[in-house]
Amino acid sequence: MSEEIFISEVGPRDGLQSITAVMPTAAKKAWIAAESAAGVREIEVGSFVPATLLPQLADTAEIVAFAKTIPDLTVAVLVPNLRGAQDALSAGADKITVPLSVSESHSLANLRRTHDQVIEEATRIAAAIASLPEGRRPHFEGSLSTVFGCTIEGAIPESQILRLAERLMEAGCDEVGLSDTTGYADPSAVQHMTKAVRGVVGDHALTGIHLHNTRGLGLANVLAALDAGLTTVDSSLGGIGGCPFAPGASGNIVTEDLVFMLQAMGFRTGIDLEKLLAVRKIVQEALPGEALYGFTPDAGLPLGFEGEIDPKELETTICRSAPK
Repeated sequence: MSEEIFISEVGPRDGLQSITAVMPTAAKKAWIAAESAAGVREIEVGSFVPATLLPQLADTAEIVAFAKTIPDLTVAVLVPNLRGAQDALSAGADKITVPLSVSESHSLANLRRTHDQVIEEATRIAAAIASLPEGRRPHFEGSLSTVFGCTIEGAIPESQILRLAERLMEAGCDEVGLSDTTGYADPSAVQHMTKAVRGVVGDHALTGIHLHNTRGLGLANVLAALDAGLTTVDSSLGGIGGCPFAPGASGNIVTEDLVFMLQAMGFRTGIDLEKLLAVRKIVQEALPGEALYGFTPDAGLPLGFEGEIDPKELETTICRSAPK
């Protein structure tokens, strides 16, 4: 295989907001810089929410400003509303995601907003983005949260999910994403939901998915997503965060395990796995006592595992070995 899969690191946002400890700002910067140096090209660095609600992310503006100095890094953030989006625009974020829970009960509990109110916020955010000069407009994603089921309502009617996906695009989003907020997804459900949502928004408007490993199906769900045509996968270094809802389970997919699986299968990620594994030490030292997950970091790389070959190095090798 030679297909390229895009990995979006969400640990500095989804990971850190889900744990009690507050990582020092300097450690966050070191983490983001090291992951970028390992080849990760998109990192969700924080969320623009009131510090009283999420003190773990109170320094998001400073983190965005730092991350923007790193060449070739897409700096992503989550925003709950127009106010958060305005702060993200002022900070210069490259990508803004607004979550819309397809379960209205969850939306009211999480954002204190109905579906209609979230759609209205998305419309206002899109207008704010459109008012900027073309070269300064961030990518705008609407995330369909609890799309595989809700801990309050259970299964959500598919017709409701599809209509909300359409409404997000009509509001001005550049794309929608699928989010397994509760860890309920299975491979069959991932393939079905991908096909269904793409059927109403188009293939171009659904390329990514956010999956959890709550019941051990994270990587299996990734393979189902890739088979369904998705090319962007969220993950978290060490699997931190993600509200696992199951004792002893990792919440988010472990970035290290995801990269190993993809490279072992021949997919291209652009990530140096050995450098990525070294980033783990930064997180461990900054969050003493916090559980980090991952089979690959514990077991190490198999004997003879070469990881990903840089296409430029391969081209150079071929040129040098070609007969003259």
